[in-house]
Amino acid sequence: MHELSIAMSILDGVEEEMQRHAGRCVEAVHVRIGPLSGVVKESLASAYELAREATPFAASYLVFEDAPVTVLCAYCQAERLVQSLDRFCCAECATPATNIVHGRELEITALELRE
Repeated sequence: MHELSIAMSILDGVEEEMQRHAGRCVEAVHVRIGPLSGVVKESLASAYELAREATPFAASYLVFEDAPVTVLCAYCQAERLVQSLDRFCCAECATPATNIVHGRELEITALELRE
């Protein structure tokens, strides 16, 4: 279950950021995940619950933001959504797409803090 190591890495990043915000508590960690990241949100949420125990962030939780798959369409010469994950074609002109711009993300985007 690689989601546990990802959850632990998230907590490491949160801990590093919290060194700059002494005296505040983390309420929520916002994470942006693309469907091509290879991460299952439900598994990551469960792994995070396990990993946060016995840490200063035991009361925190994850908030997920979906990152849509976008490609650089060779025909349109613009970033476009794909028709589906089964059909990697530009949603506008149906040209097959090979240049993925977004959709692989797995990143912390924000922390909700409280005093």
